[in-house]
Amino acid sequence: MARIVGSHDLLLVTLDTLRYDVAVELAAEGRLPNLARHLPDGRWEERHAPGSFTYASHQAIFAGFLPTPATPGPHPRLFAARFAGSETTADGTFVYDTPDLVSGLAEEGYRTVCIGGVGFFNQRGPLGTVLPGLFQEAHWEPEFGVTSPHSFENQVTRAEQVVAELPQDQRLFLFVNVSALHQPNWFHLPGATREAGDTRATHAAALEYVDRHIGRLFAAASSRRPCFTIVCSDHGTAYGDDGYTGHRLGHPTVWTVPYAHFTLNHGESA
Repeated sequence: MARIVGSHDLLLVTLDTLRYDVAVELAAEGRLPNLARHLPDGRWEERHAPGSFTYASHQAIFAGFLPTPATPGPHPRLFAARFAGSETTADGTFVYDTPDLVSGLAEEGYRTVCIGGVGFFNQRGPLGTVLPGLFQEAHWEPEFGVTSPHSFENQVTRAEQVVAELPQDQRLFLFVNVSALHQPNWFHLPGATREAGDTRATHAAALEYVDRHIGRLFAAASSRRPCFTIVCSDHGTAYGDDGYTGHRLGHPTVWTVPYAHFTLNHGESA
């Protein structure tokens, strides 16, 4: 990352609430053709979330603590704030002297842009301004949020506009928090009803919906130069597993998340 920062644009996509088992299942069944072609060996990496709900996890991610590989460590990190005694800062780590990754990239000349999804990015109250407030430019509207059946398409359209308006030589760090996986997601599965509510199957259908449109996001992000890309979940969610429902709890369905990083070549799409 120390070499990539400055030469590449950067894209971070958090598929909010995506379960690891659902992501793996769909990739193995060929139901994520656009994402799977970019995953190393066509597979998601199993990792542990840095938090059990959106706010906590993103605070950690923006501090340089991406989901941790689900094997004994220590594991070198891609990004890290400079501090004495760090056991996960390696020779290739991009080290910054600011409190968070976003401002660290801004110090390197990147335009930092947030396209929010779930409520912690909605800028409609003090709490909803904390995470987007890290960025030089932040976007949110109800059509990007959890209640919109077309949320991801709308977010991608905004990302395309952001990229199109940038000067060619301006480096970009683009962050997109994808809300489509989060409850409610029943409307992504044909035949499902509001009364029946969300299920593991509707969660899977929401991921298929995201896959159908993510090629446009990848094309926009790589339209000006190569783009180093991270796609991961911030935490999972339970659908009755061992009696648990939702997240902000300690069940393995919440702590185990899918992760991948890869480089999009200039002009590449899904």
